[in-house]
Amino acid sequence: MDSRVDAQKYRLAIGLLAARWQEFDELVRATALPRRSAEELLAELGDDLEREGSAVRLRPGVAEGYRGTASGPATASVADPAEVLARIERHLAEVPPPLPALDHVQATADTVLRRATWLDEHYDLGRARLVFVGDHDLTSLAVHELRPDADLAVVDVDDRVLAHVDRRGGGGILTVHADLRFGLPRAVAGRADVVFSDPPYTPEGMTLFAARAIECLADPPAGRVVLAYGYSARHPTLGRQTQRALLGLGLTFEAILPGFHRYHGAQAIGSAADLYVCHPTSRARKKSAPERAIYTHGPASVESAAGKTAEAARTALVELAGQGGRHVTTAGPDYSKPITAEHDTALALDLGEDPGPWLVRVLLAASAARVAVLLPNAHPDLGDAASQSALKALLAPKYRLRLLRSTPDATHAVVLAERREDAGDSAAHAVWTRAHARLGNVWPQAPAELADLRLIDLPRHRIVDVLRLLD
Repeated sequence: MDSRVDAQKYRLAIGLLAARWQEFDELVRATALPRRSAEELLAELGDDLEREGSAVRLRPGVAEGYRGTASGPATASVADPAEVLARIERHLAEVPPPLPALDHVQATADTVLRRATWLDEHYDLGRARLVFVGDHDLTSLAVHELRPDADLAVVDVDDRVLAHVDRRGGGGILTVHADLRFGLPRAVAGRADVVFSDPPYTPEGMTLFAARAIECLADPPAGRVVLAYGYSARHPTLGRQTQRALLGLGLTFEAILPGFHRYHGAQAIGSAADLYVCHPTSRARKKSAPERAIYTHGPASVESAAGKTAEAARTALVELAGQGGRHVTTAGPDYSKPITAEHDTALALDLGEDPGPWLVRVLLAASAARVAVLLPNAHPDLGDAASQSALKALLAPKYRLRLLRSTPDATHAVVLAERREDAGDSAAHAVWTRAHARLGNVWPQAPAELADLRLIDLPRHRIVDVLRLLD
């Protein structure tokens, strides 16, 4: 018997058995446990049960010891909900500003606390492992406030959010960087019993985030995927389209709680969204390659020309990469695996849709003597002298950078990276040139909390920390 996901039903069963005699049929009906699960519970209780005909109960001498379990195995006891809410409000007051290009819309503090309380009431967070797929609303920090003992992880594309969670969570939450369009990091794959996500509300975004959530589950049919999703009552066809996409992933809807979430914004959907509790089937892992356009705003929106950089800019990029007569290989922004080129062949990488975090990671993933990267001219790493200096310092163990603003046109910039032959003996060079390796394998002195992680998956502030430790 494993009550990590169905904790509420098992708690009720234990409470009934501790209180009085129970007919088996009554126990199933009262708890809504499947017959086989109820039988497994009784088998696990073993000699702590006594029987009288077809009725069972916990022996009076041992029943008292189960009463804590009956009231909820390690469920948080919140002495002062107002103080917990105040702490959540302080977390949210300092959260990085929403990025419209990532469809960030801030949930209210009441909603964030309601999510955390609901998760704690329905799942045994003393044992269940919980992963948050995207967490600008800081639901992970709210759960951490209620349950400091909970095993929590956050995967997000926004390095600012990951740094904020690390700082406010005191290191008690695992933070991992990923753009879900390129895959799921090993650190969270197959880790979870429950996954929570508030994805972009396009069918493409919901499908991608839900599919990655399924990949997070250690045993999908035994786990749960809990999602926020809202659509306008004026456009029910959109809701049907998204629900069909979720069903197509092999998810069943265990529950839909209407109007569960409230937001500062999102007025097109009434500033509200529903809570979807999804139960994966045994075939839920299957998923085709995701769409790149998943958002409602910005260069990666479903209505944009995502991935269609002007041909003139791409041609100029290749020419810059091939200076000196080098052959050139072109590639996209997928940094989930090494980006390689043959000897004396340069790489030309089109990152015209980069929301910010791709640049550092594609340069960590690239293996070539010369790399030319096309970026938006307003890229955050190029915005001012301090940002440019920080970028150069972070990549220094591997590449020497030249930053060409307004090149080849007013809307683009190019970063030229030349391999640093003088850095080969440094400890950082060995790590920076094997960014997809387990850190413990390329850095024998890696701290224990980093040894099983990969450099490519670390939030940016932790990559900076690694460089500082290696210097």
